[in-house]
Amino acid sequence: MRMTRRGALALPCTLLAAPALGQSWPDRPIRMVIAFPAGSVTDTLFRNLAEPLSHALGQTVVIENRPGGNGVVGTISARTAAADGNTWVVLSVTNGALNPYTVRNLGYDPVNDFTHIGQVAEAPYLLVAPMNGATSTADLIARARARPGQLTFSHGNSSALIASAQMNRTAGVTMTAVPYRGGPEALTDVMAGRIDSTFTDFANGMAQVREGRVRALGVTTAQPFPLAPEIPPVGAAVPGFSLTVWFGLATVSPAPAGVQAKANAALNRVLADPEVGARLGRLGYTPTPGTTEHAKTFLASEIARYAELAAAVGLERQ
Repeated sequence: MRMTRRGALALPCTLLAAPALGQSWPDRPIRMVIAFPAGSVTDTLFRNLAEPLSHALGQTVVIENRPGGNGVVGTISARTAAADGNTWVVLSVTNGALNPYTVRNLGYDPVNDFTHIGQVAEAPYLLVAPMNGATSTADLIARARARPGQLTFSHGNSSALIASAQMNRTAGVTMTAVPYRGGPEALTDVMAGRIDSTFTDFANGMAQVREGRVRALGVTTAQPFPLAPEIPPVGAAVPGFSLTVWFGLATVSPAPAGVQAKANAALNRVLADPEVGARLGRLGYTPTPGTTEHAKTFLASEIARYAELAAAVGLERQ
């Protein structure tokens, strides 16, 4: 094919376009897609990070909640955005690690469809029951054992579902799962006494515990959680049980050259800030700064681990 002089002159501009974009990034606000409802554990975390991230990046971080399908709707909406580094998506246990097992024809590959910015934080779940219900994890298990399949548990995402399923399997009891659109809705019906238990995010759950609307039965960490040492681990009554949820950030792949490193550096600066760490700590989150390489390999390993866990508890594929 014959190349014209005009085409030859234009070629260097084309080759330089992607690096130039990365060098000037970010040149407009960042859209951060959260594939879960407002008020969920994921939403709470990143609303507390949006402002410090905006300062670190020099551009406003705008949160966009796109719930539905256990995180599938929002994650696909992010995957189909332009690969310019300006659309970020939160990857969590549910839409990052569990959906590849539980959702047939998922529509995205959490490892390879995204450029990974970094891991952000981890947190425990809180097991709660209505005020007129079980008084401890041991009491909940005893009631479930006495009435197989009659007690209910709510879940607003796959990770909360697998927490209850793992606890029931480990304890050798059967409860009936009741799905909800999100964690806040799953918690509401426990407060109303319509559901016997749920695993909810620590911050929202403790707020309702302090208001006397639900009873805290246990935390999912292996040891008592520093923010609520009076609440025993679920594992004290169900030996071998422990679970934490985690959160990472990614952008559409392939990101322009330089964007991944800049985004990771900004994220790690924010997570290393003592004021940010203290704020997240009060809400029950532990910051987990790290490299982009770790974020990708960690996600791949968690997909494998949760596939084994989901299969072990008999989680059905949708």
